[in-house]
Amino acid sequence: MSPDQSFARWVRVALVVFCVLFVYFVVADTYMPMTPQARVLRPVVRVAPEVSGRVGAVAVTNNQRVKRGDVLFSLDREPFDLALREARLAREGVERDNALIEADLAGARADLEAARASAEELAGERRRAESLLARQGISRQRVDSIVAQERQARASVDAALARVRQLEVKLGDRGDGNLQLRQANNAIEQAQLDLAHTLVRAERDGVVTNLQLREGDYASRGQPALALVGERLDLVADLREKSLRHVREGESARVVFDALPGRVFEARVASRDAGVRAGQLAADGQLADIPTTDRWVRDAQRVRLHLEVQDPPASLPVSGARATVQLLPEANPLGALFGGLQIRLMSWLHYVY
Repeated sequence: MSPDQSFARWVRVALVVFCVLFVYFVVADTYMPMTPQARVLRPVVRVAPEVSGRVGAVAVTNNQRVKRGDVLFSLDREPFDLALREARLAREGVERDNALIEADLAGARADLEAARASAEELAGERRRAESLLARQGISRQRVDSIVAQERQARASVDAALARVRQLEVKLGDRGDGNLQLRQANNAIEQAQLDLAHTLVRAERDGVVTNLQLREGDYASRGQPALALVGERLDLVADLREKSLRHVREGESARVVFDALPGRVFEARVASRDAGVRAGQLAADGQLADIPTTDRWVRDAQRVRLHLEVQDPPASLPVSGARATVQLLPEANPLGALFGGLQIRLMSWLHYVY
């Protein structure tokens, strides 16, 4: 065989191999899609204090594993102890003020009774004077004077009654139902709650990572002070839209983590995101921003899948670790076979790259 014939034969072989591989990849991408665009996500809790204060002590170290309820750090208690004492003193002041109001109320009621007695006495005197006036036994001027005194006495009754009502409203309910006492008790409970919040505890099991907090730092309320990485694993995989035509929730998948080459883990499709950021329009008052491209074939849009790893590794990969996901069609045994071989090959290649 001449060199030209040998070269032509190798060209034909290369073309056949290329066509076979092209058809294989098109069919594989449709019925057993695989993506290296997968990532491990673990819940990250940004721990923030519920009160502001200076950090008194940091109870954990970087990359320490903690349980739910463990103390992470504490704030200086002295300002909050002082606030609690002030709240309790304020309650004592309310009790004293209420006692003074009750004393004033008792005096106002006594004044009311005296005013009523005086008004009743003058009313009787007026009736007697009017009877004497009818018999010409008293002057009209004296009768008018008695009438004026009676009116003044009744006005004093009204004033005393208004004073009693004012003090009753100011005092409010007696005992624990008193408004001022309830407000003082709420202030004490708030001070106690703030004091309890000086101990910042873990809300879930996890690992403290990238710890930068130090004693003496000022921690602001609601501002994250450290990060806690949870123990639950969420695997997300981004695939092209057309590759998901035959994918349903609950279908089988295989996963290879970059951190664990050579090992293949079973998984199942848990859910599919309803959209991507490019499909979200914000009402910001701006005109439409239309992307432009000079490419004849545009990039395919990727959609995110969430997968559940059936038997995750004992040592979970770090949050953000890379992985390769192979979807396996349950209705196509041949596709499942080739998909299994394909992901096994990828697990071996992860030893190299």
